[in-house]
Amino acid sequence: MKSLQVFVKERRRKLKITQGQLAVKSGVGLRFIREMEQGKTTLRMDKVNQVLQMFGYELGPVPMDRNTLVNEKS
Repeated sequence: MKSLQVFVKERRRKLKITQGQLAVKSGVGLRFIREMEQGKTTLRMDKVNQVLQMFGYELGPVPMDRNTLVNEKS
């Protein structure tokens, strides 16, 4: 399963639009798009959904990789 940052970056590039264009089209700031594509771990869900709607997607629950979770805590 792709991470959010990879998904957004790949979709944006497939549409051949810049980060700035995606920000304007989705109604969020350029800084938000940059942070999202860089993997910032704390993002507002409503803004993430605004961006994902551009690609016909929305946030939803996905299964966690327990090994990754354990490794991040150490």
